[in-house]
Amino acid sequence: MTDWTARWQHTWQALDSPTPPEPVLDALLARYREPQRHYHTLQHLTECFTAFDLLRSQSSHPGEIELALWYHDAVYDPQRHDNEALSAALAVDRLYEAGAAATVIERVHDLIMATQSHEAGDDPDRAIMLDVDLAILGAAPARFADYERQIRAEYAHVPDDAYRTGRARVLAGFAARDPLYRTALFHARYERQAKRNMQHA
Repeated sequence: MTDWTARWQHTWQALDSPTPPEPVLDALLARYREPQRHYHTLQHLTECFTAFDLLRSQSSHPGEIELALWYHDAVYDPQRHDNEALSAALAVDRLYEAGAAATVIERVHDLIMATQSHEAGDDPDRAIMLDVDLAILGAAPARFADYERQIRAEYAHVPDDAYRTGRARVLAGFAARDPLYRTALFHARYERQAKRNMQHA
């Protein structure tokens, strides 16, 4: 079980910033418990932090990546197309309130927005952020199947035929990436399984 308070405090310590008042964390956790969520929940957040801990030592700005992970799905409505922008805006607001430097705010905003296009460019921290977010694609088959069910539940408003077509397009796009994972560790650990999972799906 994740100790959310300890993790939250650790994040802000890594940013060398004062930890926001407790209601800020409570409000953020409440977002991940919203009823329309089935995959983008606290389970996903836990899995992201577990994955990030494997790559933390390779990051240039670990606190910024960690805060970006906290907020990258803070806003999640399957029927919207601006979730990432709204999530990034929330993170920016919290960082401003904490008195964070402009460079920190800009990098956190950029890391969250990267989860919209899933393009890392030449930024190693972006590569880490995206590998963490996509680690689920390389999960063990049983967890991947559960993930697929969770995503389908979030898109319950989409008819079956349209969903299958759209989902196949998304997975095919990821499967066509070579490599899918940009960090050496995740490429070695998850690449082959991810390609198997997506082909099976």
